[in-house]
Amino acid sequence: MPNVIAINAAARKNIAAARATSDEMLLENIAKGGRTAMHVLYSRHNVRVYRFVLRMVRDTTMAEDLVSQVFLDVWRTASQFEGRSQVSTWLLSIARFKALTALRQRKHEDIEQEDVLEIADDADTPEASLDRANTSAILRACVAKLSPAHREIINLVYYHEKSVEEAGEIIGIPQSTVKTRMFYARKQLADLLRGAGVDSIAA
Repeated sequence: MPNVIAINAAARKNIAAARATSDEMLLENIAKGGRTAMHVLYSRHNVRVYRFVLRMVRDTTMAEDLVSQVFLDVWRTASQFEGRSQVSTWLLSIARFKALTALRQRKHEDIEQEDVLEIADDADTPEASLDRANTSAILRACVAKLSPAHREIINLVYYHEKSVEEAGEIIGIPQSTVKTRMFYARKQLADLLRGAGVDSIAA
């Protein structure tokens, strides 16, 4: 029994040490086969990656499967991380590629149809809509009406708090293009919000 206690204590110590480690150091350990580091990196970033993917594919089962694929890739390719960006940016780049690939494979479905389900019925009065949904639900519905390119920029910059540089790196476009898309996305979103009777957010 003492041996088991000692082993458990050592395992807890290793996990605690890993949790205090930077993402970059975790990747170094993962590249060497460190399973504890992999578990810690997963627990640290899986929710962020899941939410990012879910906003793209709009299917919880597919999103969960893609998250598993993303971290399997991390396990296999950790040694290829060059440190040119944050680890979270690298993870979202992998996630975006996998999500776009999955969407292309699902060509027979009309992806945009699911957006319509999130938008309040036009037959509702503004009062009834606001009674049914809070401001954040209205915001999500308006974001869903944006074009895929503009929705992606809003998702990265506002929901995932990525900089213009990081967003450009994830999508693979110049920073100037990111800024242009942000400008038009915000303008369109403001118009949609005003149309939904939410002037305060539009401002």
